[in-house]
Amino acid sequence: MRELIALAAIGLGSALVLVVIRAMSSRRPGRHTAEFLAELPEPKPAAVDPWAKPWPTPTPEHVRALYIPLRGEDVALTRPYCRMEDTMDLGVIRERRTAAVLATLGVDYPYGYSGDHFKTLATLAAAEVTA
Repeated sequence: MRELIALAAIGLGSALVLVVIRAMSSRRPGRHTAEFLAELPEPKPAAVDPWAKPWPTPTPEHVRALYIPLRGEDVALTRPYCRMEDTMDLGVIRERRTAAVLATLGVDYPYGYSGDHFKTLATLAAAEVTA
């Protein structure tokens, strides 16, 4: 076993010496040197792309509004395309959250909102009809 370890150490040492000698003999210029940059081929001209030209029509106002920086004295608190009252009814969510929190505390909180189905479900439950 000792002989094998000695032979392996000698073999690895000689391989390392050969790698160092080869690296020193075939010296290439560094990547950021003038000699290396002189060896590079001339760059090809960029291909003409029809999509690289700007679009011939003017940009719509709502798209330009996305890139205008917000200034407090010029704009409202929200942008005109992001009105929360048109997208969500937050009162319904608030009522449900309040009822859920109170239910965890053991308090029965009757709540309702426009368009709810509580009365319909209560009449079905009273009539013992399964939906």
